Formats: sequence, C-alpha cells, structure tokens
Amino acid sequence: MKLLIDAHLPPSLAELLRAAGHDVLHTRDLPLGNHTSDTEINRISVVEQRIVITKDADFVNSLIVKDEPYKLLLISTGNTTNRQLFDLFTRNMSQIIQAFEQHTYVELEYSHVTIHR
Repeated sequence: MKLLIDAHLPPSLAELLRAAGHDVLHTRDLPLGNHTSDTEINRISVVEQRIVITKDADFVNSLIVKDEPYKLLLISTGNTTNRQLFDLFTRNMSQIIQAFEQHTYVELEYSHVTIHR
C-alpha cells in the first residue's frame, strides 16, 4: 500500500510500515514537514494515490465534502503509547489492507476496524 502519515502520528509508525513492505511517507518527509497543510496532504494523496493515516477528524469532513483524500484511515484511539499504536497496526494490518481493496474510509479503534465507505 501507498501511505501518507499525518503529523499527529509518530514518524516511527512510518518506519514500522516500511519494514512491513509498504510505500510510506510521513509529513516530516515533505518539503514543509509537519507544517504541511491538510489541503496539500489531500493533493499529494490524490495525485500519488496514497492512503492518509491520521487522527485528525477534519480529513473525514474533507472526504465527505470534497472526496479528498484518495483514501482515509482514521485512528480513533485518543492518546496512546507508540507501543500500543504499533501493536494495534500489527494486529489489524491484514484486515486494513483487505478493507482498502474495496473501500475508501476505514476507522481503526482499539477493539475493532470499522469500514465507513
């Protein structure tokens, strides 16, 4: 999968997902770094067909109203340790990959993965 991780999530998540074989950018890797606007993140996502991974619910509104980003994985765990976040991704990665084969908006919570559209 091609992924773009928003500034609210740790760069080490990008490293974990790269190690699992995914093509991953973190906003830190972009020219404006973590100051990259949501509009620019959406543009990159659409142009490069990258799934945006974020905790920022503003992206949900953008997806509904503008059909941007390309696809969205919303992390709805609230504050969590990196270790818990990594465990959550490790446990649910195959289900996330499968969901994005047919859907554009997926939400990851502690107890489950929800497919919204």
